Amino acid sequence: MYILVVNAGSSSLKYQLFDMDTKAVMAKGLCECIGIPGGRMKHEALGKLYEVKVDIPTHAEATKMVVEALVNRDYGCIKSMDQISAVGHRIVQGGPWLVESVLVDDDVIKKLERCKDLAPLHTVPHLLGIRGCMAVMPSTPQVLVIDTAFHQTMPEKAYIYPIPYELYEKYSIRRYGFHGTSHRYVSGKCIEYLGGKAEGTKIITCHLGNGSSIAAIKDGKVIDTSMGFTPLDGIIMGSRCGGVDPAIIPFIMEKENIAPKDMQSWMNKKCGLLGVSGVSSDLRELTAAKDSGNERAVLAYDILVYDIKKYIGAYAASLNGVDAIVFTAGIGENNPQVRADVCADMDYMGVKIDPEKNAVGKRLPEPAIISTPDSKVKVFVIMTDEELVIATDTEAVVKMKN
Repeated sequence: MYILVVNAGSSSLKYQLFDMDTKAVMAKGLCECIGIPGGRMKHEALGKLYEVKVDIPTHAEATKMVVEALVNRDYGCIKSMDQISAVGHRIVQGGPWLVESVLVDDDVIKKLERCKDLAPLHTVPHLLGIRGCMAVMPSTPQVLVIDTAFHQTMPEKAYIYPIPYELYEKYSIRRYGFHGTSHRYVSGKCIEYLGGKAEGTKIITCHLGNGSSIAAIKDGKVIDTSMGFTPLDGIIMGSRCGGVDPAIIPFIMEKENIAPKDMQSWMNKKCGLLGVSGVSSDLRELTAAKDSGNERAVLAYDILVYDIKKYIGAYAASLNGVDAIVFTAGIGENNPQVRADVCADMDYMGVKIDPEKNAVGKRLPEPAIISTPDSKVKVFVIMTDEELVIATDTEAVVKMKN
């Protein structure tokens, strides 16, 4: 069975084609600048690369280009569009209405439409991507895989905000959590490495990238996570502020004359590591500046490490102990210095890092354990694979409906 995984942005469409018999990625690519002059497509399949610059008016046109590339004799990997058994769509926010992976129908589309208020920057592109695929492949099943679904196991005390309860009931304002497919994948791998039985396990997963979130997972189920109503909450991120005193926001709006409609963009794009350092939202560039003596870059880095450490400590308390800490995503997988600094001075938890293993990190044979044998808490580096989770769920949903 071939499953096409789609992740649609407002002007982009990423995709991967999986052969579910082998779990191999047959093809992957990206359509950029959809609806904007200067469109382009990059497509890789079976070791061959195809790139083209062409205007892409709509997501439907982008989907058509993807299918044509997949079946192309020179750089494709399948003979016919009919070989694609289903399409799986990554959905960032499902709200309280979409809480598990589901086959698309009219009712599901209506529920996703309701998520526009909760995540307009993500939901509108998702709908464009879904409708684009439906237009090009009308008879192919479409499945939504919901990023917030894995966090639905949080208890009320973790997801209810201390605001008037009727606002939660009226507007669905609550902690949702994000990066769910990533936390689900790496925690599942960690449970496998710990013996394969979820019951009794206590795991803290750290998805660290340009956007970052941390989750506390007990018995294989999330009990808390750092991102909240939106992906802005939690630790400092590339250009997102993370958790700040709410009173700061109206204060800045008044002093800097920032309109309410612009404040969301300001918090997402001008804060975080970029805002503190004044250098970059990219940790690689920030680290270079830090190593050259830039004091604000040092400060931004220190805030990042301190934030991660604080959440690990808080979640250790929530879990009443920790069996394993998992580092994943761009920073978590590739930055041994962050891992070492986060795990330093955790004597109270009995965390001990092996410097040589940490330096190698994800290149270690699985399971990639970077803690010492006598560490009371195992520390793993696990490469996330959100697309495989989406493909696996899509296959399961389609088979269940047949």
